[in-house]
This record gives sequence, C-alpha cells and structure tokens, in this order.
Amino acid sequence: MTKTILRALAGETLPTPPIWMMRQAGRYLPEYKATRAQAGDFLSLCYNPDLAAEVTLQPIRRYGFDAAILFADILLLPQALGADLWFVTGEGPRLSTVTTDPEFDKLGRGGMIHDTLSPIYETIKILRRTLPQDTTLIGFAGAPWTVATYMIAGRGTRDQGPAHALKAENRALFEKIIDRLTESTIDYLSAQVEAGAEVVKLFDSWAGSLSGEDFDRYALEPARIITQELKSRHPGLPVIAFPRQAGDKYIGFHAATGADCVAVDDSVTPEWVAEQVQPGGCVQGNLASSHMVTGGDALIAQTRRVVSALSKGPHIFNLGHGITPDANPENVQLMIDTVRAGA
Repeated sequence: MTKTILRALAGETLPTPPIWMMRQAGRYLPEYKATRAQAGDFLSLCYNPDLAAEVTLQPIRRYGFDAAILFADILLLPQALGADLWFVTGEGPRLSTVTTDPEFDKLGRGGMIHDTLSPIYETIKILRRTLPQDTTLIGFAGAPWTVATYMIAGRGTRDQGPAHALKAENRALFEKIIDRLTESTIDYLSAQVEAGAEVVKLFDSWAGSLSGEDFDRYALEPARIITQELKSRHPGLPVIAFPRQAGDKYIGFHAATGADCVAVDDSVTPEWVAEQVQPGGCVQGNLASSHMVTGGDALIAQTRRVVSALSKGPHIFNLGHGITPDANPENVQLMIDTVRAGA
C-alpha cells in the first residue's frame, strides 16, 4: 500500500489524516538532548550522518509518526555557498553578512555546494535504509526570502528589517541574492531527492513579512521556479510549500506554484483553510504549537476541530509552526492519539 502521506499529497482524502510535526526531532525530547551532548554542538550534529540519522529516527521510534523529516538546518546552504556560520548558545545562529556587491561576489554557486553538504546526503541514505517501510522521508530547505533575511542581517531578526532595507536601497543586489539562493536551493533539494528523499518541503518562515507585489516576486515566484524545476528533474516528486503567515496569499498558492501541498500556520482557522485553500489541493496543519506545552482538554478539543474542519479534502495533520523546546512529550502522544481516534 502506498504510504499515507504520499496518498494525501496525491490528492486523496483519507479517513484518518497522516501526521508528523515540524521540528519533531528536537530539544523537547530527552533522547535528543543526549545525542546532542554526544555530538558536542549543533553544527557537529547536523554534519554527523550517523547522529543526524539517529535524532531523525528518535520521534519515529517514540511516536510512530507517518513521516520523518531530515535533521538539518536551513542555514547549512548559505554556509555551503561560502558564508561563515556559527551558533551562539541561547541566542541562535550568526552568519557573515552579505550586504554589498563585493560580499556577494565571494559567494559560490549551486554546483559547488555538494562537497560541504555531502554529509546531509549521507544522512538521507542512512534513513532510507533504516526507516520503517511505511514512513515517508521528507527533505527540506529554507525558501530564498527566509534564508536571505539571515544572510543580510547576519542573524534572525524580529521584523526582517535589514532585508527589507536592502530590498529598498539596492534592489539589484537583493535580487541577485534571491536568484543565487533560488538556483542553489534547486541543486540542494535535487541532491536530497537523489539521495532518497521522497518529498521535499520549502520553509518560508518569514513570508508573512512580505506584502503585495513583493510577496509575489520574492515568496511566490521563487517557490514556483524551485517547484517546477524539481518536478522537471524528478517527475512525480511531491512538494510541500510553507509560506508562513501568508494570510490571504495562501489562497491560490497551489495553482500559482505547482506545489502539491500548502502548509498553513495557526494564524488562520482550519475552517477558513477548508473553504479557501484546501480546494486547491492537499493542506498541512495547523494546530497551535502552544498546545504541546499546555496540553489538557484544550489540546484535545482543538485537535478534533482541525481534523474535523479539514476532513473533506486531502490533509496532513501538523502543527502551525515547529514544536517548541518547552513542549511536554506526553502532550505529543495525546495529540497523536486524538487524531488517530477520529474526530
């Protein structure tokens, strides 16, 4: 039997939606913390195929999710292009910035990324050998706009202000960054597929800070180019797009990009998604990740609401954003049990 997530991505409405969680391999799990300590630091964990495969498998062993998502980070790609990348404990990633033409000219191109990223492809190969036969393997990358916001600012920012400023002050350079990231993301995801990823997901975590024509040019259009080229290289490849906090821009995103599934965050209601987005194809989402912290009757009720609202079309159950480090693993089990018990 075809894997349930692949069936949903092909447009099938299933009696029970398949389920996985964004960041399901992560700091809320004690077994992850132990492996992370063994690796020494976050980047060492990402680049150690055996340990990266181990943390990818941990939530599958514990919960039996219908999909595993490769353990990596969206900023490995700019590192492979030549940016310096390091992580500050308690604060997050830092990168060397790209805000001038000379800095941009130091970046490599898509074809040169594979030496640096070869451990990531090896992780995928290990996972294809070791995952349960009914578990789908998802590869991923950050979308060009979101990755560009980190490259321009040198870190995560609350409002992506440095990227918006560069876009306003030097549109030509900004668009060169977007174009370089678009072409290299295609090469990166294509190599993931060649290594064994069955589905790829494009995370545009900061898409919601773009509006109007800028959203179309720098969120939608790169997603379209990446999706179409990947499907040209790998016929039949399912693609999930996640333009987080896109609001009304979620509407028509399937058709505009060719994505098989549009993941939605929890700033929109599941009823709205069912009416406005799901007619375009499979949707993924959209339980608020805060329920993994608070649990209880509210978790059960909201999980049932999401399942019920999206039950009349193809649906992959997920959170509206990644699970947070303060989540209770028991609440994850409660969510899964509620989904699989039916609404």
